[in-house]
Amino acid sequence: MTVFLGCGFAAKYRQGGGNFSVPLQWMLGLRRLGLDAIWLELLPATANRDEDHLNVRHFQRQLRSYDLAGKYCLLYQNPSADAHEMENFECIGISRRELRARLAGPNVLLNLSNSFHPPFLLGFERRIFCDLDPSEVFYWMTKLEMGQSHHHEFCTIGLNVGSPDCRLPASPLRWRTFYPLVDCELYRLGPAPARQKFATIGQWYWGGGVEVDGGFPDLSKKHAFQKYLDLPRCLPDVDFELAMNITADDPELSRLRGHGWTVVNPHKIAATPRAYRRYLGKNTGEFTAVKGVDVAWQTGWVSDRAAAFLATGRPVITEDTGAVAYLPADSGFRFVHDVASAKDGIESVLKDWPTAQRQARRTAEEVFDAPKNLRLLLQM
Repeated sequence: MTVFLGCGFAAKYRQGGGNFSVPLQWMLGLRRLGLDAIWLELLPATANRDEDHLNVRHFQRQLRSYDLAGKYCLLYQNPSADAHEMENFECIGISRRELRARLAGPNVLLNLSNSFHPPFLLGFERRIFCDLDPSEVFYWMTKLEMGQSHHHEFCTIGLNVGSPDCRLPASPLRWRTFYPLVDCELYRLGPAPARQKFATIGQWYWGGGVEVDGGFPDLSKKHAFQKYLDLPRCLPDVDFELAMNITADDPELSRLRGHGWTVVNPHKIAATPRAYRRYLGKNTGEFTAVKGVDVAWQTGWVSDRAAAFLATGRPVITEDTGAVAYLPADSGFRFVHDVASAKDGIESVLKDWPTAQRQARRTAEEVFDAPKNLRLLLQM
């Protein structure tokens, strides 16, 4: 049986090492299970063919560095369209002939965030929708066709989906939950950093949206961090760093620095999966805020980035989305809701960092490890 990993967000964003690391964890986990896996990556054509070719070469180079040459098919779609037709794909990696042969045999598609659409999608024998963003996906599924008519199974990292306290829009689908994946062989424990520093990586601005009580709240990190802006002043001996897409001429840069935050360019410090791992390991832990709708709706969302921090032995201080009920008591997480609780959480980690480190790594191995979760997803 061929297991296809369907992705449409890795190749087109070659500066995003953390972004690329998401499907990479899945692929490495499938390989550790000994499965015959093929990474299917969709790359829609743009008006800039030279840029497209750079993205292709970067994608190929990254996969070769993880011994995945011959284990992918990059589908360059020209012209770009919402409907996915085999005839509009240029197959880079395995040939179109081999792709058709594998589709003719036993196969399953793990379709990350509905990356592939009909009619191409319908050629897979078993189709599993894998949701990586429960709040937006669940909301827009009530408004649009997002694959709910074309998949056999539906899985979400919203760990609290289906629970009475989860306020996500009602869904007629039967959802199974799973933990975000991390490859605990790729992510290793590292020594304590020379200076105490908590950091996170992400997008400061966010263009997505969901309707809540008749309005569309701001889902950006900018909004989520607002109540934590004074945290660096509460802990002057600790460094706080944001690796965010904030340009040098953006007033946000001076505003954040005025509150004591260091801001760095994520494209410079984490442009590849290797650089991303190295950056995580240079920190004492992660501190981050969560977009408010996941907290308000209690989706149970946990980021793949948090799982990666844990695997490096870095504890995570963040907000609870309802996930706490699905984690060990000593998980390496500290859940907070305001500046005072964030300060307490960080101080508790610093008081006994070696214990927090062991707890973080143990949780990564026991809860988030990729093969374990893929086996459950595939119901092996």
